[in-house]
Amino acid sequence: MKKRARIIYNPTSGRELFKKQLPDCLIQLEQAGYITSAHATTAEGDATLAAQYAAKDGFDLVIAAGGDGTVNEVINGIADFEVKPKLGIIPMGTVNDYGKALGIKKNIQQAIDVITNNTPTKLDIGKMNNRYFMNIAGGGKITEVSYEAPSRLKTLLGPVAYYVKGIEMLPNLSAIDMRLEYDDEVYEGKVMLFLLGLTNSIGGFDKIAPDSEFDDGYFAFMFLEEVSLAELAHIITLTTRGEHIHHPKVHYKKAREVRVTSGETVQLNIDGEFGGNAPAHFVNLKQHIEVFTNIEGHVDTNVEEQEEFLDME
Repeated sequence: MKKRARIIYNPTSGRELFKKQLPDCLIQLEQAGYITSAHATTAEGDATLAAQYAAKDGFDLVIAAGGDGTVNEVINGIADFEVKPKLGIIPMGTVNDYGKALGIKKNIQQAIDVITNNTPTKLDIGKMNNRYFMNIAGGGKITEVSYEAPSRLKTLLGPVAYYVKGIEMLPNLSAIDMRLEYDDEVYEGKVMLFLLGLTNSIGGFDKIAPDSEFDDGYFAFMFLEEVSLAELAHIITLTTRGEHIHHPKVHYKKAREVRVTSGETVQLNIDGEFGGNAPAHFVNLKQHIEVFTNIEGHVDTNVEEQEEFLDME
């Protein structure tokens, strides 16, 4: 009996490149033994509903073709089911943190090859209150950069858009009084930001969580105490080399569970999108989903992605 696959794709990602190549993708998956259908998303949350439908209907495989936001929505659609479809990813967004962390290049043909030729891997995901995330969650003024950067700017500049918006927001960055409870430890004080990572690729940086594991049941949890703008700039520089975790104002731990409360407004970020306000309860769900990855073949694809982005002009 043939397996069934459902492609859920964002028709606007990658300047509609996937939409143009969809017929070839369907043929490739059919040749690999999948009866394949496709769904083009039309609005925010549509990918979650489409993934829920696929899980309820017993699809063997769901493929998310789009940026990290599309992947996040698809995971939110399947995560609650006891029997879940396996997940394939075709990275088509601006930064594609999750695909990059899993060694999946921003190349449609090669991404499908990963799905059809590899064995799925059981990976951790996170749950914040009632929402799931697969890569990163956080809070504080600095984390607002990822969703404050306009979509048009992201399309034109790619990952550079985040740095442009970050520079613009620097004068307004400030620390917030927070209570952070993580496993058996507690911190109370002014915090610039906190992050919970499931992979090592966050916002285009690949060394923010240098010892993160995909399947160990722990978040790479870090938070930054109040610092001056000059100190912040220095820490950001250290981050590009993975040396920020040794800075005295940076706390870096492994944690299964984190609670965040504050008397002030703390905006939350889930996989690069606005996730509401604290309080928040984060839990790591160990090896909760099966994903087709190319982790062993992971290489630095920054140059290749830039070249493909330019080819799409």
